[in-house]
Amino acid sequence: MTSFARRARDHVPLVLGLATAFAGAVNVASALTAELPLRVRDLLSVAPAADLRLAHALALPAGLALLGVARPLARRRRRALHLALALLAGAGLLNILKGLDLEEAALSWGLAYMLWHARAAFWVRHERAKLGAVLRRCAVIALGTVGAAVLAVAIAAGHAGGPLPGGVAGTALSGLWLAPVPSFSEPFGWLPLGLGVLGIAATGTIGALLLAPLRPILVSSALDRSRAAALVRIHGSDTLSAFKLRGDLVRRWSPDGNAMAAYRVEAGTLLLAGDPVGPTAAHCAMLEQMRAYAREHGLALGAVGASEAFTESARQAGMRHLYLGDEAMLATGAMDLSGGARKSLRKAVNRVARNGYRAELSTVAELTPAARDELERVSERWRDGAPERGFSMAHDALVDELLPDALVLIARDGGGRIRGFLHFMPVYGRPVASLGFMRRERDTPNGLTEFMVVEAARRLGEIGIEEFSLNFAAHGRWLRAPENVIERVLAAILRLADRWFQVERLLRFNAKFEPRWQPRYLLFEHAAHLPRVAFAAMVLEGQLPAPAPTLRALRRDPSPSPS
Repeated sequence: MTSFARRARDHVPLVLGLATAFAGAVNVASALTAELPLRVRDLLSVAPAADLRLAHALALPAGLALLGVARPLARRRRRALHLALALLAGAGLLNILKGLDLEEAALSWGLAYMLWHARAAFWVRHERAKLGAVLRRCAVIALGTVGAAVLAVAIAAGHAGGPLPGGVAGTALSGLWLAPVPSFSEPFGWLPLGLGVLGIAATGTIGALLLAPLRPILVSSALDRSRAAALVRIHGSDTLSAFKLRGDLVRRWSPDGNAMAAYRVEAGTLLLAGDPVGPTAAHCAMLEQMRAYAREHGLALGAVGASEAFTESARQAGMRHLYLGDEAMLATGAMDLSGGARKSLRKAVNRVARNGYRAELSTVAELTPAARDELERVSERWRDGAPERGFSMAHDALVDELLPDALVLIARDGGGRIRGFLHFMPVYGRPVASLGFMRRERDTPNGLTEFMVVEAARRLGEIGIEEFSLNFAAHGRWLRAPENVIERVLAAILRLADRWFQVERLLRFNAKFEPRWQPRYLLFEHAAHLPRVAFAAMVLEGQLPAPAPTLRALRRDPSPSPS
């Protein structure tokens, strides 16, 4: 197949989606205009006038539904294909019945034929368990709507301006489908319009539920996390590997169970949290598995916090990348605080030490229950009601039974009270640790954080750890040493935004310790997906508020597949 033919094939859903929108607009216009008298006369010779009126009324919601289904159809959704086929077949029949509108019928049926012929292009599906749950909700909405309409007509029946066609239930159903109904006197003059609005709202809600994209439920079973922890202990050599054990991540496994990718779905994006975990040779296969899964469900694919090695493998597999920032990697051992370059750091550390502060290092498993409770209270007061941030570069629990070897550097004041702490996640297969939490009381002296970092470097070195990841500085290279005009402009924008995102302040804090900078990347499949992937990353990392949860609970897959 030539590249032109491949591109043409790839655009089939978009073209047919636009054609469906056009057919919907034609059907709406036809429903809102009068029929040709000669055709109506011929039709009345074989069908009663009531049938013509009903078909005319039904043509309007059918046309509106075609307009609504066009966008998900353009995005290859198989369920949208099935709905569009049913609507087009029905619209063609309604066009014949309401006024022998042969042109509109030919358009609808011809488009239905083309959709059926191109059905292989619509592969985006929904999970089987999710479909059952959505159908139950749709049934509840439909029954509730009909029940409310029947109740309203029953209450207003004494104010009708004429006999009710088909009784109370028939009038209610006709009103919901925008068919003509008798007028009502006050105080129920609004009822015909109200029934129509109720019907449109219910139809739109049901359509949105049926066509909503996959959104896996954020439930992590104990067995799944234990399985992931075992894999991390074998292959978790990346500084972000242990963060794959977060409870709010969904994990998918390779067919042989030897590799795993952790992700979330946000803003139509399947966003991987860093690199896959598993043998390096399995990373590309895991990426292809996630790409196929995202493609099957109509999601953009991205990854945030990808390492240099995985980014290169992903680039060779056809993914694109964008520099995201740098991890600050600090060598352990006694930190040299002499010299003018470290004057401010030296003064901060000495000031805290003079106030009687001391540091101690222990594993999470060695903490007493009282110490754990005190650490949790320090963390809660530091957050001050704000939720925990993080997705790919932070953990969501101070004490995780699956990571008893996590380390805590505790700072105590002269009275022995815990006043701050650094929490380090283990990195397996090499002598490295990765910062998970950095917390302190807000009324502690300036410089306590610097004091804890210096003490952590010394004490981690004493137990054989050679390096630790302090934290992440977004877009640090642009601020430190921009390489071109574009990066200089971006650096200026970041400085302006520092008030809200604290990008430059975090970079300056890291730079005090003269770290080794380890770059991380944002991966995406197509240039058009970059805005969506970047937005999803900012939401999940806590840099932007999550979108309003409209229908969010209804978009979740109640039983995500583990493989």
